Amino acid sequence: MITPDTAWRVVLEQVHPLEPTTVSLTEALGCCLAEDVRADRDLPPADRSAMDGYAVRHADLQQRPCVLSITGEVAAGSPYRSRVKPGSCVRIFTGANIPPGADTVVMVEQAEERDGSVVINSSAAAGANILRQGEDARKGTLLLPRGTQIGAAQIGVCAAVGRASAKVHRRPSVTVLCTGSELRAVQDQVRPHEIRNSNGPTLCAALAQGGFAGTEFLSVADQPAALAVALRAALERHDMVLLTGGVSVGNYDFVREAVLAVGAAILFHGLAMKPGKPTLYATVPPNRHIFGLPGNPLSAVTAFHEFALPALRRLAGHPAETCRPGWLLPLAEATESKAGRARYELAHLVNRESGLAVASVPSHSSADLISAGHADGVLVLPPEQTHFAPGELVVFRPWRLSL
Repeated sequence: MITPDTAWRVVLEQVHPLEPTTVSLTEALGCCLAEDVRADRDLPPADRSAMDGYAVRHADLQQRPCVLSITGEVAAGSPYRSRVKPGSCVRIFTGANIPPGADTVVMVEQAEERDGSVVINSSAAAGANILRQGEDARKGTLLLPRGTQIGAAQIGVCAAVGRASAKVHRRPSVTVLCTGSELRAVQDQVRPHEIRNSNGPTLCAALAQGGFAGTEFLSVADQPAALAVALRAALERHDMVLLTGGVSVGNYDFVREAVLAVGAAILFHGLAMKPGKPTLYATVPPNRHIFGLPGNPLSAVTAFHEFALPALRRLAGHPAETCRPGWLLPLAEATESKAGRARYELAHLVNRESGLAVASVPSHSSADLISAGHADGVLVLPPEQTHFAPGELVVFRPWRLSL
């Protein structure tokens, strides 16, 4: 068995960002840029007022009170071009271009209008309240490098530089195949030897939560031929297939056999981690991927977040170093672990005055999905250590990036 970190490096060697495509800006949210976005002009494109007030010549403010005649008005979007002459000023509003001759803006709160003039009693530094041309970015400046995930602010940046569309990496498509003759639909009546299929809805929800919505799941009986047919059909339509169950070494575990039957190359099967030991990873050219996740729900969701979801992020164009985030946080209380394998322990975040901490969520087994409902993610506990003291820094792997 290899370690989880070694397994992730194996996955990274095989997973490559999908081909670029151009989408409208309204469709780009959540995608990753496949090209750099640069400023198409200086930002701001001209000196602009940061306040409502009066555009003046600083030289006229040397004597106080200062009385200046108001010779015009300029609002945002106005092409006002008259020069501000000595002894005069222009009424100006936030976002408006500074008129020629003016070099300072006096805030409206620091002045008083009287019969077509303005009286200024307070001083203002030269250049006060002016946003300078190009102070945010000069024309040609790199604003968003390729690989940036597009959120609301990035949409705004693209719009500000005239991008009505964006070149992004195609989002990967996924299918979930749940194996097991004992599985029944959620709404079905179940007998004592049957279980409701919780892995399918869980993984589809986790995919949607991670930005890969629209996934469907299918249940497949423990029959090698039927499983191979379903897997082959899924690989023809999707970039990744997630299989749950059937990856161990029992008499009814047929995932490995089906994976080989469709011509996939198995790169690892079995990891030094708990839960998630039986996890399988295989590839099919070109750039298609299979993850065999354990059937126990907690094992399945742990392996999904540790390998499959990060691999999907990489396919979607995320930089490799951002695909598998881990936060170094202090323990809120002591916890224990068995040596020998990396342990992924359910955990929840704790808000304290000193900042975030993390605490373990007790669970009974790798089938304990109920406990997972109380967790925000997992602690990644190294195999060589058994005791972790309060305040000790540990790696926390979030299962929800919107925490």
